[in-house]
Amino acid sequence: MSSDSSKKRKPKVIRTDGGPQEGKRGKADGEQDARYYSEECEVDLRDPIKDYELYKETCQELQRLMAEIQELKSRGVKDNASEIDERRVQSCVHFMTLKKLNRLAHIRLKKGRDQTHEAKQKVDAYHLQLQNLLYEVMHLQKEITKCLEFKSKHEEIELVSLEEFYSEAPTEISRPDITLTEPHQQTLARLDWELEQRKRLAERYKECQTIKEKILKEIEVKKEYLSSLQPRLNSIMQASLPVQEYLFMPFDQAHKQYETARHLPPPLYVLFVQASAYGQACDKKLVVAIEGSVEEAKALYKPPEDSQDDESDSDMEEEQTTKRRRPTLGVQLDDKRKEMLKRHPLSVTIDLKCKDENVLHLTFYYLMNLNIMTVKTKVTTAAELTTAISAGDLLSPDSLLSCLYPGDHGKKTPNPANQFQFDKVGILTLSDYVTELGHPYVWVQKLGGLHFPKDQPQHTVTADNSLSASHMEMTMKLLRTRLQSRLALHKQFASLEHGVVPVSSECQHLFPTKIVSRLVKWAAIPFEDYAELPYTKDVVEAGLAEDTHLYYMALIERGTAKLQVAVVLNPGYSALPPIFSLCLNWKGERTGSNDDNIRAMESEVNVCYKELWGPKPGYQLLTNQLQRLCMVLDVYLETEPHDTTVEGPKEFPQEKMCLRLVRGPMRLKPFKFNYPQGFFSHR
Repeated sequence: MSSDSSKKRKPKVIRTDGGPQEGKRGKADGEQDARYYSEECEVDLRDPIKDYELYKETCQELQRLMAEIQELKSRGVKDNASEIDERRVQSCVHFMTLKKLNRLAHIRLKKGRDQTHEAKQKVDAYHLQLQNLLYEVMHLQKEITKCLEFKSKHEEIELVSLEEFYSEAPTEISRPDITLTEPHQQTLARLDWELEQRKRLAERYKECQTIKEKILKEIEVKKEYLSSLQPRLNSIMQASLPVQEYLFMPFDQAHKQYETARHLPPPLYVLFVQASAYGQACDKKLVVAIEGSVEEAKALYKPPEDSQDDESDSDMEEEQTTKRRRPTLGVQLDDKRKEMLKRHPLSVTIDLKCKDENVLHLTFYYLMNLNIMTVKTKVTTAAELTTAISAGDLLSPDSLLSCLYPGDHGKKTPNPANQFQFDKVGILTLSDYVTELGHPYVWVQKLGGLHFPKDQPQHTVTADNSLSASHMEMTMKLLRTRLQSRLALHKQFASLEHGVVPVSSECQHLFPTKIVSRLVKWAAIPFEDYAELPYTKDVVEAGLAEDTHLYYMALIERGTAKLQVAVVLNPGYSALPPIFSLCLNWKGERTGSNDDNIRAMESEVNVCYKELWGPKPGYQLLTNQLQRLCMVLDVYLETEPHDTTVEGPKEFPQEKMCLRLVRGPMRLKPFKFNYPQGFFSHR
């Protein structure tokens, strides 16, 4: 029965989605369309949240009704049929509600999609408009950039300044009433004035060209006259040679030398001219000469001849080139280094003669690619010098002229641009080649008129006569002084090695008659050994000991006392005094760090050295300092108190007359010798 009733209540389905049925719509179709549109309007009035709550309530009611129908059917009582029908009707109502909610949900979904589609279309339209605008902006920016980067031809023309334009240009061109307010008109007016000036200069150029042609014609006429005069002068000079020899006026030799000087490079030419002028004016013992091959010097300035290939020898050349191997990278670098360090074929020699006939030979070279000058030295003595082992470095070419001026050791190139050239050919430093090339001292460059500013390494340096002239006199005096001081030291070292401290008669008054302490050893030591001594640490840290200095070790003895003396000899001796560091081995090791009197002894020779200079130029300073050390060692030992625990007489009896044995809290001893009284006192 229930199944029959359900079949009778089954609603009639009307399908309206077919194409051919649209023309046969009846009344039912019109009502259904009206309901459809009414629900579409109803969607806007209903709250989706409330519909969702209604959906959940309807589902819960359907579940409850289905459960009750199932329970009633499970009982199987016939009286329950009416209740089941009632609940089925209620369920159908709830199904209708669910269908309506379903339709509303679909309508909402369709409206949401439509709205999304419309919004998307609007966004696409706006995006398209944005891209169009961006494209227009990009196009405008390109046009602006083209306009800004546009360079007119007038920008390459260097126009006169505005002040000069308004002061020199006529009013019809400058038009100040217009151009002062309009930059464009101002630029046009300046260009008109530039054109007017160039027209005037063109006319002036034509006039100068005409004058130049006239002068050239006059020069040609004079050249012809001079060329005809040269043979006559040569014949006159040849005829006057006997007269020149008789009157000791070698004009011909000087003329030949100056002819050779024409082929010198500019720095050597400046040196030759200035040294010759200084020798003629101030130093008659100065001899200047030019050495080297003139033919090679001439070949440097000749253009290379064009090589012509001979077809007859081509086969032989091809066979030789095929057998010849390609040079390796190392050989190529060696060739480049040799080319980089190539010297000019000509050199300038200067011989400095002293009063005692000792000669200092200087040979100056010019490195063409490095644009620097170098010098090699050699000493010729009038008498044979006594061989002294410790004097080996005094006259050696590497140290003879070192630090002639402070800090100028001649091991590095003075031209900053050379370092970039060295990097290309793999040369680390020029000091590896100074033995072969000579030393590039700074004073050598100045004698050649070269000056290399460190802040402008790319600046091209040319020879300057005034620079050479300003340094010539002082440098020659320093060179002669250096030679004399080294020769004096050489003689002194020969005596010191035999234990004799030579003291001249002019300096005898600086010391007492009797000095017991004596020098037993004098030897040269390397810088490394000097720096390792514990009592020379202060001198090394103060920067008073460098590689360019000379180092010696002396030993002074008296009885069991031994005084070790480390000496630093500055290359500028005697203008710069030697520095002494002392270490006394007697009843322990005593140095300036643990004994105030040892420090006072060092002060006697290092601080009060001016008393020991002696007669000028003070070459006896070193020996006088050593003699004073022997003197103060006597005073130190004789004024020491006698140790009562030791039997026998005092080891060092007091022979020196002292006013006071010690003074002050540091118990300093009287090291100052007073002449002619002959006693010792404190300073």
